Amino acid sequence: MANTQEKFNWDQADVKGFGEEYTEEEKANMASMYEDTLTQINEKEVVTGTVVGINDRDVILNIGFKSDGLVSVSEFRDTPDLKVGDEVEVYIEEQENAQGQLVLSRKKAKIVKAWEKIQHALDHDEVIEGTVKRRTKGGLICDIYGVEAFLPGSQIDVKPIRDFDVFVGKKMEVKVVKINYANDNVVVSHKVLIEKDLEEQKAKILDNLEKGQVLEGVIKNMTNFGVFIDLGGVDGLLHITDISWGRINHPEEVLNLDQKVNVVVLDFDEDKKRISLGMKQLTPHPWDSLSQDIQVGSKVKGKIVNVADYGAFLEIMPGVEGLIHVSEMSWSQHLRNPQDFISIGDELEAVVLTLDRDERKMSLGIKQLTEDPWTKQDLLTKYAVGTRHKGIVRNLTNFGLFIELEEGIDGLVHVSDLSWTKKIKHPSEFVKVGEELEVQVLELDVENRRLALGHKQLEENPWNTFEDIFPVGSVHKGTIINKIDKGALVELPYGIEGFASHKHLVKEDSTEPEVGEALDFKVVEFNKEDRRIVLSHSNVYSEPEEKVNKKKPVPNKKKTSSGEADRSTLGDLEALSNLKEQMQEEQKKAQQKARQENAGDE
Repeated sequence: MANTQEKFNWDQADVKGFGEEYTEEEKANMASMYEDTLTQINEKEVVTGTVVGINDRDVILNIGFKSDGLVSVSEFRDTPDLKVGDEVEVYIEEQENAQGQLVLSRKKAKIVKAWEKIQHALDHDEVIEGTVKRRTKGGLICDIYGVEAFLPGSQIDVKPIRDFDVFVGKKMEVKVVKINYANDNVVVSHKVLIEKDLEEQKAKILDNLEKGQVLEGVIKNMTNFGVFIDLGGVDGLLHITDISWGRINHPEEVLNLDQKVNVVVLDFDEDKKRISLGMKQLTPHPWDSLSQDIQVGSKVKGKIVNVADYGAFLEIMPGVEGLIHVSEMSWSQHLRNPQDFISIGDELEAVVLTLDRDERKMSLGIKQLTEDPWTKQDLLTKYAVGTRHKGIVRNLTNFGLFIELEEGIDGLVHVSDLSWTKKIKHPSEFVKVGEELEVQVLELDVENRRLALGHKQLEENPWNTFEDIFPVGSVHKGTIINKIDKGALVELPYGIEGFASHKHLVKEDSTEPEVGEALDFKVVEFNKEDRRIVLSHSNVYSEPEEKVNKKKPVPNKKKTSSGEADRSTLGDLEALSNLKEQMQEEQKKAQQKARQENAGDE
């Protein structure tokens, strides 16, 4: 070959330049034909390329462009068997970089294709498979075609999930429910797949459901009023009162979450799809096994399980309770709130008062364990008429007050029996609830359990003496203490009160005195039985002066057997002196009590 080259004369050879034999028109046609053999590509899109070479750093791909592209070998780690001739999808980043090379990316191509598949799954309601990568706040992170998707905890299952970690690393079928391209966020759900299957099961269960049917279920949720049980696609409510024959405060006392239980269908609302379940109904009622030895009058022991305003419930065995009414807790008539006497958890003994096994009702009493105070043998002697006692004021009414002398023994003090001298409209003007008051027995009716008491009877009736002090026509200094529609109330010596009408209040200057003003008053009427004294100020100055006795009157003289009038005896004078001292002492006590009350209010 070398000899041939040496003999060839290049200068004499008729060699034309490249393309010189083509006309311009032919060259243009050939260039057009060449361009048609190249693929038209756009940046930022995914195309399919063919592997034409592989070296230590790059994979060389032909995408039909005028130049081949390079992709880093690191982007093919998931395909260790890659070889020349294989087709792969790549993302065109640049048609020509600074070095004039075509820039491709397989990683970005996978991401773009993944989003396209995710969007397609959302548009066509398709089920796709993902792998749970890790747990996050509120749910799980799943790998869907290389894109991280959020699976909320509420969308994992139809029942509450308490341990998310058990799903990490496992594959799970899901549906795309939301895409947010702005944040590259995808939300998926596994629960919707379960619900679809459960709908079919639910329809089948509801079609075959009937009252009295016994089913097996799993406790899926607990509340303070009951538990919700999954019957295999449909939920039923087991109310707290239908869990046990005995009384419980919360279902967790006897049941646990995820526990399998047998229940009976108590009721079913086809329209609202509500199922009421029972558990205690699967066992015999405790009342059926109640001992026949328990009868009216029997003593029973138990524990207080509930306290209400009207009484308390004593459980003598699980499911068997008796009501202790507040009136049966104490012989006292003043026990109003059972909580002041009994608490939940107290263990007590009681007496059976009524028993109805058919209706499963029982009433109990505690006070019957002690003797009725009204049946004590010494009652007639202890509370005989005239005896004196001290008691606690328990209640005030418009007509009087009730005093408890001992537990179960109450007596009434009428408002008219509180004071000889004071006009008391309401007992609250005289005494307060809770205070101690001394009384005297006026009447005892054991059969009707009634006791009439009096306070003023502890002292002698001063009106017997007032009859001699305030005779008709006598004049006394009085103070206006209150004005009423018909006139005014006037306070006389010894704390006694009198009444003067408007016409008897007029003064000499034709005016009427004000409250607190002191004037002379003449007695125009004295009634010992009604304890009433009628007074007049106008009569003091309108009648002749010699007929008016402005001095303290001398007590009425008593007629002797001979008909002569005697002077006041020493006994009469002593009675007046004692009365005056007694009135002064009562006034001091009243003032002291008022000061103590004012100090307490401050």
